[in-house]
Amino acid sequence: MAQERPSCTLEPEHLQRLLLSSQEAKKSAYCPYSRFPVGAALLTRDGRIFSGCNVENAVYPLGNCAERNAIQKAISEGHKDFKAIVISSNLQDDFISPCGACRQVMREFGTDWAVYMTKPDGTYVVKSVQELLPASFGPDDLQKIQ
Repeated sequence: MAQERPSCTLEPEHLQRLLLSSQEAKKSAYCPYSRFPVGAALLTRDGRIFSGCNVENAVYPLGNCAERNAIQKAISEGHKDFKAIVISSNLQDDFISPCGACRQVMREFGTDWAVYMTKPDGTYVVKSVQELLPASFGPDDLQKIQ
């Protein structure tokens, strides 16, 4: 059913809560142009869950992805230490993968946390942020030049 790396393992009850939360968030997606709803559920290291959905705009660049919405909600409430994010969509044949912009935003908050990419049937693959964005540029790189 699932392909999972041991270093990114979540407790089954945490994973189930995140899966359900991301699927529920997907129902709130505002996607009149793409008709491609996406939901995300973010788990902080202290056990809080923040969800987000994609929000499109007639001016396409002004839309926002589910993953970034969830991260921004967490940040706005003072949380910056993340353990995992689960992403849900209606893709049947492929696991939903975060776009490049979302990968870079995830990277801002570390490389050693889990990204669970799902299918509607609940199956998933998991990768670390590092695996999704190898040789990345982040906050620590800016500190090297100061």
